[in-house]
Amino acid sequence: MREISITDFENLKIGQAENVQAGTGCTVLLLGKEGAAAGLDVRGGGPASRESELLKPMAAANVIHAILLSGGSAFGLDAAGGVMRYLEERNIGFDVGVTKVPLVCQSCLFDLTVADSRIRPDEAMAYEACQNAESGNYRDGNFGAGTGATVGKTLGMDHCMKSGIGSYAVQAGPLKVGAVVAVNALGDVYDWKTGQKAAGLLADDRKTFLDGEEALLHKIEVVENKFVGNTTLGVVVTNARFDKARLCKIAGMAQDGYARAIRPVHTTADGDSIYAVSLGDVPADQDVVGALGARVMAEAILRAVRAAQSAYGFPAVSDL
Repeated sequence: MREISITDFENLKIGQAENVQAGTGCTVLLLGKEGAAAGLDVRGGGPASRESELLKPMAAANVIHAILLSGGSAFGLDAAGGVMRYLEERNIGFDVGVTKVPLVCQSCLFDLTVADSRIRPDEAMAYEACQNAESGNYRDGNFGAGTGATVGKTLGMDHCMKSGIGSYAVQAGPLKVGAVVAVNALGDVYDWKTGQKAAGLLADDRKTFLDGEEALLHKIEVVENKFVGNTTLGVVVTNARFDKARLCKIAGMAQDGYARAIRPVHTTADGDSIYAVSLGDVPADQDVVGALGARVMAEAILRAVRAAQSAYGFPAVSDL
């Protein structure tokens, strides 16, 4: 098994666009002219999503044409219109006779408290991300949906760190499995191989770590409104052939990658979601791909925090 780039997949183009001053952005995955089968698993209690019903096994659609990850919380859901316009202009979508309707799924993370809460990803930004996908401008760090991402917020924004978007992919024989993830977690991020904390809740000196999970466990009083200001958004891609029912299971197995690398995770104050996408026809065992999905997801989370740069007053791993 060897590492490959997240861009080494056929039928996949990834583009990003961001407003650095506003601290928000979006990342689009274009899934080829014919689309691709996809599944979804949501474990967080506060997701902001669009067209997620399409990915349920009982829904009629067998493929979708794009996935958009963005900031902006629920306001950012308007951005998917830009992806639809871009794809319709290129005659990509579900044929309804008078036109083709692109099927675009989207999930948003909360970054409104990072910089300018009045500027969110919109149609123009998402359209730009699609244009950027043609030349392939994907980068790990403070880009796209990771522009305003932060981690370690169990004691509020005053003790958190800058995060970003990350990717990791591997190839074993003909099989390829990769992950892209925008890490905007309430919890802390750990190196899944060593157990060492990599990023998250900071002490008052903003140089040393506190344990975010321990801090949460010491606050046993009931909090009715925990303010959903987080959400980690991931996509697992593979060149193996699966239908969307099996891809939903693979996405669920990939959530183990979240659990390995983020603590606490899947809280009511997160909207943690993972898509899984089949981009090819390689025959492969579902459980193998799911296990690899968990592994590449955990590594992509680590890449996201290590690639991030300090911004908006939040320190990054490179500053510690």
